[in-house]
Amino acid sequence: MDASFAEGRVKHIQDPVWLKWSLIVFAVGFLTLLLVLPLFEVFTQAFAKGFGFYWESLADETTWQSIKLTLIAAGIAVPLNLIFGVVAAYCVAKFDFWGKSFLVSLIDLPFAISPVISGLIYVLIFGLQGWFGGALQSAGIKIIFAIPGIVLATIFVTFPFVARELIPLMEEQGKNEEEAALMLGASPWKMFTLVTLPNIRWGLIYGVILCNARAMGEFGAVSVVSGHIRGETNTMPLHVEILYNEYNFTAAFAVASLLAFLALGTLLIKTLVNLRLRLAQRLQKEQDISPPL
Repeated sequence: MDASFAEGRVKHIQDPVWLKWSLIVFAVGFLTLLLVLPLFEVFTQAFAKGFGFYWESLADETTWQSIKLTLIAAGIAVPLNLIFGVVAAYCVAKFDFWGKSFLVSLIDLPFAISPVISGLIYVLIFGLQGWFGGALQSAGIKIIFAIPGIVLATIFVTFPFVARELIPLMEEQGKNEEEAALMLGASPWKMFTLVTLPNIRWGLIYGVILCNARAMGEFGAVSVVSGHIRGETNTMPLHVEILYNEYNFTAAFAVASLLAFLALGTLLIKTLVNLRLRLAQRLQKEQDISPPL
C-alpha cells in the first residue's frame, strides 16, 4: 500500500509531457539555428567552387604560414599551461596558505578581461613605446608584431582552462591518498606520478582539449599584438578575416572550414573523454558497493 502510494506520488509530481517535449524542441531548435545552420553554411560556401578550388585555397603559401603559426602558438601555449595548471591546482587543492583566494582570482582573470584588452596590455608593456620597448629594441628582441607576442597573448587567454578543470577535482579527492603514500615512504615525485596523476588524468586531458581549442581559435588578443603581417604574423582566424575583407569569400570559408574541422575534432575527443570518464566512475561505484567475497 505504501509503495503504490509513493509510486503514484512520484508520477503526480513529474513534469507534464507537453512541457518536457516543448523544452526539448526549443533546445534543439535553438542549437540548430545558432550552431548547425552556421556550420552548414561554412562548409557550403567553402566548397562552392568545387574541391579543386578548396584545396588550392588551402595550399596557398600564406594559408600554410597561418596554419603553421597557429600550430606553433598552440604547441607552445598548451604545454606551458599544462604545467602551470597542474602546479596551480595542486597548490590550491593540497595546501593552505595566505593569498590562496587571491591566486584563484588571478587564475580566473582572463575569463573576466576582454581578449582585446589583454592584447593591448602586452602592447603597452612590450611595444616600442611601452615599459620595456626601448630596452628590447636595443637588445634586438621583438615581441609585439612578432611570434613571441602571439604566443604570449595565446598563453594569457588560455591559462585558466587546465587549472580550472583540476582545482575542483583535486579538492574533491582530498589529500588522504597522498599523505598515506608519503607515510609509506614514497618520495614526493613518486607520490605525484603514482597517486595524484592517475587520479586527475581524465580531468587533465579534458582541460588540455579545451585549452588547445581556445588557443587555435583565439582572435581578439592575437589580433592586437600580431600587426596583421600577411604570411608572417597571421594565424588562421586572422587570415580568414583578411581573405573575407578582400572579398575572397570562398577562400575565407575554406580556411574557416579547416578551423571548423578542428573544432569538431576537439568536440569528438571531448565527448569520448566524457564517456570514458563516466564509465570509469560507474565502474568505481560498482566496486565500492559490491559486497566482499
